Amino acid sequence: MKGTNKVFIAKSIDGFIADKNGGIDWLHTVPNPNGDDMGYSEFMKDIDALVMGRHTFETVRNFDMDWPYQIPVFVLSESLNFLPSELKDKVFLVKGSSEEVLTQIHDRGYHKLCIDGGKTIQNFLRSNRIDELVLTTIPVVLGNGIPLFSELPKSLKFDLVKSKVYLSQISQQHYRKV
Repeated sequence: MKGTNKVFIAKSIDGFIADKNGGIDWLHTVPNPNGDDMGYSEFMKDIDALVMGRHTFETVRNFDMDWPYQIPVFVLSESLNFLPSELKDKVFLVKGSSEEVLTQIHDRGYHKLCIDGGKTIQNFLRSNRIDELVLTTIPVVLGNGIPLFSELPKSLKFDLVKSKVYLSQISQQHYRKV
């Protein structure tokens, strides 16, 4: 069975997912008094597992909260050799190309994946393994930082499925690969 690989991520107007220091405080520049998750919970209902890079994993681990995911998380890293014991049976290390990683995860029975983290998303795009993109644009220009997109061997065509505005300022576009 072929899986589906989806991205749900916020970016600045100029396409950055973190500032030059890896910070994400700018994500909260628009007041959100009711804690609207902007469709994230609904998106995650159709996801079996997450795939994220080491930097994203470390960012999430440093949040001042318990581990936030109820589904398996696969951390793509060439440098990590072990994970914290408290995340046993929740987080798994995977190594290799996006194709090799997908094979490892599919062999474990997970086929509907959320791909997260700048380099990880870029690598999956480079190998044409992203099926859907949900991009939420925060109305800020960072000028520098960690980009969402990088150079590709060829252009990829997506259709706009849906567009929505949250909190009168944040736009979200849902794209599906043609």
